Amino acid sequence: MKKKLSSIILSGILAIGILTGCGQTEDTVVVEEKDGYTVGVVMPNQTSERWINDGANMKLQLEELGYNVDLRYANDDIELQVSQIEEMVANQVDCLVIASIDSTALVEVEKKAQESQIPIIAYDRLLMDTDAVSYYASFDNRQVGHEIGEYIEKNMSLHTATEEGVSYTVELFMGSPDDNNAYYLYNGLMEVLKPYFDSGVLVCKSGKTSFEDTCILRWSQETAKERCAQYLDEFYTDEDLDICLSAFDGFAYGCIEALEEAGYTKSNWPVITGQDAELRATQNIINGKQTMTIYKDTRVLAKKCVTMVQAILEGTTPSINNNYEYHNNVKSVPSYLCKPEAVDKANYKKILIRGGYYTEKQLGE
Repeated sequence: MKKKLSSIILSGILAIGILTGCGQTEDTVVVEEKDGYTVGVVMPNQTSERWINDGANMKLQLEELGYNVDLRYANDDIELQVSQIEEMVANQVDCLVIASIDSTALVEVEKKAQESQIPIIAYDRLLMDTDAVSYYASFDNRQVGHEIGEYIEKNMSLHTATEEGVSYTVELFMGSPDDNNAYYLYNGLMEVLKPYFDSGVLVCKSGKTSFEDTCILRWSQETAKERCAQYLDEFYTDEDLDICLSAFDGFAYGCIEALEEAGYTKSNWPVITGQDAELRATQNIINGKQTMTIYKDTRVLAKKCVTMVQAILEGTTPSINNNYEYHNNVKSVPSYLCKPEAVDKANYKKILIRGGYYTEKQLGE
């Protein structure tokens, strides 16, 4: 692959351990630090709990395989993320794992990585407009939208609302336009809920239902709060808002703050959705401030990405389960999509506590 790979191949017994490591014990895949593979891992920020967990889980699992890990967080600074990747390329890392802030800004630096024969795995967010990306590891983001939509459909009995003459007011808070996942989530959501908007069962008084009108740049909690406060002031002075269709736990926090400031109480509190099953969100579900969230076990995603890295470095083909759906405007990127799951007050103990994601102590129980 590069100098590091050549030195390992020439190191006899050490090379045999690496090339057969997929089915061997941990001892056989550990390599000396001076000759070992180095994996560059680039995450968007440390303001969202999930990215902290993603980075930590991946670093731990890669190091258990004997790889050196260069883990960076870019604080949602696009130029910083570009420079981090440039430095990793200059340092000749053996593989790059990139969770982008704005993938369209990374095309040139990805090209440099490709020219240096460094394989790239897109992590959680698809890298757009490039043929340099080799694989994509994520959750099924269209299914995330389906899960949110189906939760609303079932728990608000939308399928019988027309006959009963019932309608619900709703406002949408969708993801960042520079994150391809946000489009898949929105499309999945609307595949379930659009018929109810069309029939008048769901009523958006602001009139903003398109992705372009509801997306929030950089998944900003503050923007979600400001937007929710604006909607409440302009459209819901004489009628309550029934549903906050939030695509992210951070948006839910913003909506909760706006609702509390507008005087909403338990008696007229709306349904609020979310995504990521953050600790704060789960606590909000327990105390009734948030209705549901989408659980995406970052341990599972990190593990899947690590197996992709290992396969690439050992010269085998990573396992994938989707060859066609994720097209980045240049190519269909071979992908592995993990399964999301809806969590609410009825099932959080079974899924999050018994599943070992959180402890009762963490949740204040």
